[in-house]
Amino acid sequence: MFAELLSATVLLILVTDPFGNVPLVVAALREVPPERRLRVVVRECLIAYFLLLVFLFGGKAFLELMHLSETSVSIAGGVILFLIALKMVFPSPGGVFGDGAVGEPFIVPLAIPAIAGPSALATVMLLASRSPGSLGMLVIAVSITMAISVVVLAGADRVQRVIGEHGVLAVERLMGLVLTALAVEMLLSGIRTFVTQLR
Repeated sequence: MFAELLSATVLLILVTDPFGNVPLVVAALREVPPERRLRVVVRECLIAYFLLLVFLFGGKAFLELMHLSETSVSIAGGVILFLIALKMVFPSPGGVFGDGAVGEPFIVPLAIPAIAGPSALATVMLLASRSPGSLGMLVIAVSITMAISVVVLAGADRVQRVIGEHGVLAVERLMGLVLTALAVEMLLSGIRTFVTQLR
């Protein structure tokens, strides 16, 4: 139980990438008064948390409604994770998701897609479909992930000052490398299941 919780939490932290989102948060909140920044970060994290829970509990019904198999979600999730991981390892000037926000951000780009992006939504759906009897444990994993995100992103300015832009970049690249391995594993798992079903 604890091993599953730890594994799910680590995967969700890697997918939501709070440290990698630090530069995006700093850029997005540049025009926001300092006294409102914490409120904005908490609000965006709560929106992302709610969305992740919706996909966690409604993921199976959504898959059935769209006639999607766990194998296809595993392969698609692996592809998305791999693309996100590549951008983390080889960052572009606009960041992983771009930062064209003006004024106070609302939902986009912080809640979606920075925190609850396609890879995070696909991951919670996949975890729920693989372990339908462990939804309580997955809710705890999502909650821990969001709590960590709130702490890291609320102190985004301090984090960037302490470890510097190069430090943030190094952490993001390290997380990208780990996420690349997880994406490949997810892809291989989906392909393995697909090949087995053909026999």
